[in-house]
Amino acid sequence: MIRVQGLTKYYGHHAAIRNLAFQIERGEVIGFLGLNGAGKTTTLKILGCVLLPTSGRVTIDELDVVGNPHEVRKRIGFLPDAPPLYEEMTVGAYLSFVAQLRGVSAQAAPSRVQTAEEQMALREVHREIISSLSHGFRQRLGVAQALVHNPALVILDEPNSGLDPAQIVEMRALIKNLRGAHTILISSHILSEISQTCDRLLIIQEGEIVAQGTESELARRLGGSGFIEVDVRSPARGALDALNALPSVQNVELESEGDGVATIRFRAPAEMRPNITRALVAANVDIYRIDRVEEKLESIFLKLTRKEAA
Repeated sequence: MIRVQGLTKYYGHHAAIRNLAFQIERGEVIGFLGLNGAGKTTTLKILGCVLLPTSGRVTIDELDVVGNPHEVRKRIGFLPDAPPLYEEMTVGAYLSFVAQLRGVSAQAAPSRVQTAEEQMALREVHREIISSLSHGFRQRLGVAQALVHNPALVILDEPNSGLDPAQIVEMRALIKNLRGAHTILISSHILSEISQTCDRLLIIQEGEIVAQGTESELARRLGGSGFIEVDVRSPARGALDALNALPSVQNVELESEGDGVATIRFRAPAEMRPNITRALVAANVDIYRIDRVEEKLESIFLKLTRKEAA
C-alpha cells in the first residue's frame, strides 16, 4: 500500500507540488495525469526516492521514504522519462548489473533477468548491445530494469514516449500483463492508453490533486453519468428538432452524417431513453440505435484542468 499525506516540494519560493494526499492499494494500476509543469514528474521522483520532499509523508508498505529510503528502493521499480541505460553493455549484462545493484544475489540474478526479459518480450535481444537497439526495444528495456528485482511498486513515467502506434499497442499489452503481480503508477500524455490500462485516475493541476477516481466517477462529478447517442436515418434535421424540444435534453450535437445514417450525441438522464425514443418516433424519425456512452477521458481531463485553471 502507498499512502501520501500532505506532500509538498518547494524550489526556492515556488511550490512544485502542494499538500498532495492519496492512497494506492496493492495491485492497483493508477493513471497519473496532468499538463506539462503540473507536478507529475516531481511527485514520481519523490515516490521513487530520487527527490526529498519539503514536507509531508510518503509510506510504501508502511516504510517512510525519507526515514528508510534504502529499504523503500528495494520495493520500487522506477522508469524515469529518460531510461537510465548503459549503451555499451548487452541487454542481459545490463539487467544483471541493475538487479544486483538492487539487492538481488548473484545466484538469483540470472533467473530474475530471464523473467524481466520475458515480461517485456526482450529474450530475442538478450545478447545485443544496447546502443544497437531500436527505440521501441530501449523503452521495453527501461521498463524491464524497473521490474528486474520484482518490486511491489512499479512507477512508469511516460512509458510510451516516442513509440509509434504499433509499438504503443505492444507496450499496452505488456503492461496489462503485469496487472496483479505489481502495483503500477503510470504517468502518460496519451490519454487513450491511460483509459485502456488503468483502474483509477489521479489528476494533478498546478501542483495539487484536483480529482481522483474511476472515469465513471469523474464523469458523474462533472454533472452527469455520460451521454446518450442515437443513430437515425438521414437527414438529421427532424431528429435534432425533436431532441431540442425535450426539456431534459441538453448539448445536442450532430456527431457524423453519411451513407444515410446520422449519429447524434446529447446529455440526458439514462432513464429518459424511453421518452426520447417515443419523441423521435412521434416525429417520424427512423431509429437504428440508442445507447448510453460514458464521457471520454479526454473530455474529463480538459474540463477538470480548465475548471481548476479558471
